[in-house]
Amino acid sequence: MPSLILLLCSILAFSAIGQNQPQPGYDNETAITFKTQDDQQVAAFAGFITVPENRTQANSRTIRVHYVRFPATTERPGSPIIYLAGGPGGSGIKTAEYANFRFPLFMALREFGDVIALDQRGTGKSDDLPVCHSDIDTRTNKPQTDLQVSRLYQRAAVQCVKFWHAQNIDIKGYTTEQSAEDLDDLRRHLKANKLTLWGISYGTHLALAATKVMPDNLDRLVLASVEGLEQTVKLPAQANAYFARIQQAINTQPEAKAHYPDIIGLIRRVHKRLEISPITIQISDKAGQKTDFLFQRWHMQRLASGMIADPHRGLKRLLALYRALDTGIIEPLQQVANTGYFSDNQISFRLMPLAMDIASGISQQRLAQVNQQSRTALLGNYLNFPMPHLQGVISELDLGDTFRQAPVSKVPTLVLSGSLDGRTYPQSQREAVKSFSNVTQVIVKNAGHNLFMRSPEVTQAIKQFLAGEPVVKHEIIVPLPDLLLKK
Repeated sequence: MPSLILLLCSILAFSAIGQNQPQPGYDNETAITFKTQDDQQVAAFAGFITVPENRTQANSRTIRVHYVRFPATTERPGSPIIYLAGGPGGSGIKTAEYANFRFPLFMALREFGDVIALDQRGTGKSDDLPVCHSDIDTRTNKPQTDLQVSRLYQRAAVQCVKFWHAQNIDIKGYTTEQSAEDLDDLRRHLKANKLTLWGISYGTHLALAATKVMPDNLDRLVLASVEGLEQTVKLPAQANAYFARIQQAINTQPEAKAHYPDIIGLIRRVHKRLEISPITIQISDKAGQKTDFLFQRWHMQRLASGMIADPHRGLKRLLALYRALDTGIIEPLQQVANTGYFSDNQISFRLMPLAMDIASGISQQRLAQVNQQSRTALLGNYLNFPMPHLQGVISELDLGDTFRQAPVSKVPTLVLSGSLDGRTYPQSQREAVKSFSNVTQVIVKNAGHNLFMRSPEVTQAIKQFLAGEPVVKHEIIVPLPDLLLKK
């Protein structure tokens, strides 16, 4: 009898646990407690779909595309909302995990449907591809021309393609078109008629490609910092216009204006000085040995390209670095080197980011425009390095101009653009959706590339849009950060 009572108690206890723990709703799902890096927790599901690595090959091997699903909090959920990370190469799951980042927005959108953090093929938990470390090193004690730098990266890319082929990896499977097909497979897996796509940067590029692959199976698009299908390589002249907008912002801050009366002139002076007289600094190799490193003009342009996305983040440090170098002070540059930024000069590639960018590519007409503008542009053609330098190097990947043609769509689309975005620019974002007939654009004034959490009003605009209501504010103003780095 006691054993029977224990058995009944066990069954009841198990039943109680089962009632409190949400049950998997789809194949290949496991109930989990999702934890962020700052210890927030929520019940969720980890799942995956199995897809061909290369759909153009009948005998292609299969790969897994992983996701985390946050269940809807409404009794009548709408279409699943798929988060598409940027990069290319970013992880949707990691985006949800990061401390003080976008997790609250993932949670807020659950009132409209399941919210899914997707790791696109070749990213995050969906990445089982080996990194390629070429035997080509960019470190030199002699100045390099842009052409010499390009050729080094081209040789390394060709070497890496051979490496991946030797691992029986089909690089032609890692294109935006194939990823868009994954979204349609995910839709079927979720037993949904339509999906809502929520993306940023490269994630919007993927979403735009999906409008061609699955035009009748999209409910709504929420696109921030849009990158069009022909905009993998940004126009260099638009970066110049961006710095002009930054100058206008600086001019509203008297102390910053006194330090930076002409940032375009400042940048040109520093680049010219580095072209004539590169700077030798100290870096540490992997063994901790200090070696000399010749810091050249192209290094500065690449460094700047990585720091201008957001005025709230790296921009003020970049401006301070330019000002120091303009006065002959190299200590701030040495501090950057001490972080290890320049220490790994061996050219290495992850497959997904490399292949996706080369596959999306650039048309010959736009390439000619980029080459012409880069001659006088502040950042040359380094904003999207190593593109367009690798254009045509792996010809089997290029999706062609048909892929790059602007999509035509009637899907309701919300475009969120930061007025001080240093990577994708409001004008080019409008051009990316010029053939969409149902677009609402919201400008987030003073925001940069990563604009989602800059104001609660951004979340409110997204929620209004997903609810099918008119978006009330077409301009959201966020505080301009102090653009002067204080000691």
